[in-house]
Amino acid sequence: MKTEWRIFLIVATFLLGVGILYASWTYGEGGRVEWVGTVALLLSFLLCAMCGGFFWFVSRRIDLRPEDRPDAEIADGAGEVGFFSPGSYWPFGLALAAAIAGLGLVFWQFWLLGLGLVAVIFSACGLLFEYYTGTRRTAEH
Repeated sequence: MKTEWRIFLIVATFLLGVGILYASWTYGEGGRVEWVGTVALLLSFLLCAMCGGFFWFVSRRIDLRPEDRPDAEIADGAGEVGFFSPGSYWPFGLALAAAIAGLGLVFWQFWLLGLGLVAVIFSACGLLFEYYTGTRRTAEH
């Protein structure tokens, strides 16, 4: 996780510098700060800093991964990466729900936005608990 938090914090530092430069440049050109771009850059800085802070927090609590060790061999990273569902339809439902919520936001229709957000929550829960539904099968059956 060392590499991830360093990358995110480098990008966050860059965005903060660009945001300050952008605000001062627009103030020097027009006599006032252009707030849309400045706020967008500052929010991007905060998002990258949040991700970098999270990765830094996690990296202090886990053992070094092969990617973080300079003496690691390629074979150290071999093995199971994780489980990925081969035939899940929930990502499509989540994308469709996010599109509905986005359309509600674009057209400023609160009922459509609310419907889309409820569908996003439902789809995210379905994706998360996809393999936790149904009856439990034990060795006796």
